[in-house]
Amino acid sequence: MISTSLDKIRYQTRFAVHIATRDIAKRLASAAMMMLILLWLGYVSTPIIMSISIVGYEFCAQAVARQLPDRDDEMSVSFVVAVWAMNCTSVLFYLAPAYLLASEPSSAMLLAGFLWLFGVFVHITNTFAALPFYNWSLMAPSFGAAFLVFWLAAGNAFLPSTDTEWMITTGMMVVYIFNTYETLHKQKDTQRALNAAREEANSRLRALEHLSRHDPLTGLLNRRAFDEELSRMLTARRIGTDVCVFLIDLDGFKPINDTYSHEAGDQVLQAIAERLRGLVGATGIAARLGGDEFAMAFRSVASEQAAMRLAQYVCRAVSEPVHYEEKDLHVTASVGVGLTSYAGETVEAICAAADQAMYRAKNAAGSRAVLYDKSVFERRTTLEDRASIVRAMAQGQIVPFYQPKVDLSTGRSIGFEALARWIHPEKGVLAPALFIPEINEMGLHGDFMIHMTTAILSDVERLLSEGIDPGQVSINIPEVALATMSGRSELDMLLGRYARARQHITLEITEDVFIARSADMIRESIAHFRNAGLRVSLDDFGTGFASFQHLRQLEFDELKIDTSFVSDLVTDPTAEVLVRGFLDIAEGLGVDVIAEGVETRKQADHLEELGCRYVQGYLFGKARPLEDIRIRLFSETREAARQKAMLAAASQPLAEPAE
Repeated sequence: MISTSLDKIRYQTRFAVHIATRDIAKRLASAAMMMLILLWLGYVSTPIIMSISIVGYEFCAQAVARQLPDRDDEMSVSFVVAVWAMNCTSVLFYLAPAYLLASEPSSAMLLAGFLWLFGVFVHITNTFAALPFYNWSLMAPSFGAAFLVFWLAAGNAFLPSTDTEWMITTGMMVVYIFNTYETLHKQKDTQRALNAAREEANSRLRALEHLSRHDPLTGLLNRRAFDEELSRMLTARRIGTDVCVFLIDLDGFKPINDTYSHEAGDQVLQAIAERLRGLVGATGIAARLGGDEFAMAFRSVASEQAAMRLAQYVCRAVSEPVHYEEKDLHVTASVGVGLTSYAGETVEAICAAADQAMYRAKNAAGSRAVLYDKSVFERRTTLEDRASIVRAMAQGQIVPFYQPKVDLSTGRSIGFEALARWIHPEKGVLAPALFIPEINEMGLHGDFMIHMTTAILSDVERLLSEGIDPGQVSINIPEVALATMSGRSELDMLLGRYARARQHITLEITEDVFIARSADMIRESIAHFRNAGLRVSLDDFGTGFASFQHLRQLEFDELKIDTSFVSDLVTDPTAEVLVRGFLDIAEGLGVDVIAEGVETRKQADHLEELGCRYVQGYLFGKARPLEDIRIRLFSETREAARQKAMLAAASQPLAEPAE
């Protein structure tokens, strides 16, 4: 409330300053005439003091006007008070001559005093009528002056006036008439200034509104405005028709920016925007969502076929060349189409549908449009899915299960691979394939790594505290833990917290780290963890991007032969050749080999014949929770102790028979 009132006063102050600098000549001329009359009546010191005061006020008014800020919100309270104080003070000096004239024993002079007083009234009311704060703050002392003049006149005995005095009064009347006319004329000027200010303010508001709703480069709607207009479309949708949304991504735009400059890229965007604006016309809206991504929406589309025809028009319009400095620049469009009958009737649903369709169009060759149909599109993850996974980790529903790695020569476990399982309260035990892709898609792989690694290290320390040796436990490590300093530091911190368990940990990475952008950082991280005493295993060997050069650059302790080679081992001679080659490579590098996916006895026997000592697969056990692993290890330990005792007993010499 106070802030709003102050803003209004600031607005009025601007025009009070304008008035003060506008009417100087008229005010000084009127004041000079009155001072001459007072001198003629015999007053000497009073007119001089008044004249100095009025000239001083006008000088101060000019100085203050030069300090007027460009914007009202920059106007300080002290500035407003200074302008108001000068106006109130100056009106007292301009009213003072009326007191002196009313004190004269002449009816003509009394009338002249009233004419002067009314002239001040007219000037204030007509000049400041549109500025209530200043109008009433100046009229208050004027009304007081009028009553004081009445009081002075009431106590005066009037004598007949001379012809000169009546001539002065007549002149005052002429001045009063002129002042009234001039003030009314200037009131129109003030009103015009107010109207111009209002129009300027409204123009700025319209410009700000346009900027807040439109893309500055193309003039199309921005994302916020597009969503608002689309919401109105969906609300006003006619029964039997669809609202249709196109999400458009330009293909081949980045090379134009890189090759011909950003100015060329801007010209392409502006040309595309103009074409899209022409296509929607009055039947829809067009927007630039950012970068080289555009959107369109149509209020009423009769059918799926009509929507796809419109999409083809968009593809053709975008693919037309854009002329730039005697060159023809070409881009194409990937268009995702969302219809309310297929996607839903909310802004979020139809835009998400068009987004999915656009990505499918982008993955296809050439410029094309794809219509979203939920019956053939995979379900996309939502914020609720993210919250569900985060909640599951916090509540300990996502836990490690452990699949044994077995020594073929003894049949006993040499370690385990930790694999995630979601113990879902409604769906039961969920395999990694059902939630790991969502974790990666939602960017939770860093949080997931910390959660799983913490749980695994805790489990290993628990087994060790019970006197059970779990062997080497493999943890699947994502690229983020190796390719970033923050990921490496978080993993270091966890391993430091569980110092006893770290010597039993193998970090398992996949071959796709070889094509990561941060390959140098990954090499440093692998060396760092190996120097810290951890083993490093290369998972899915033979299926990814590893090369002999990479194997020379990175040091590993273990290679894991992928399931796809093991499954074909008995039936496909090529698989046998490759597995034999992998074993030779490992032997040459001095690293261990584990064959994954062993499900039959024949596969195990064949691998043993080829010289593969360690295996992992369903034949030797599925991934099981910690309690089952504890039982398995305890049983194996007890069996090993029993066999050791039997061997020891068998090695003892037989006692000689008594004589």
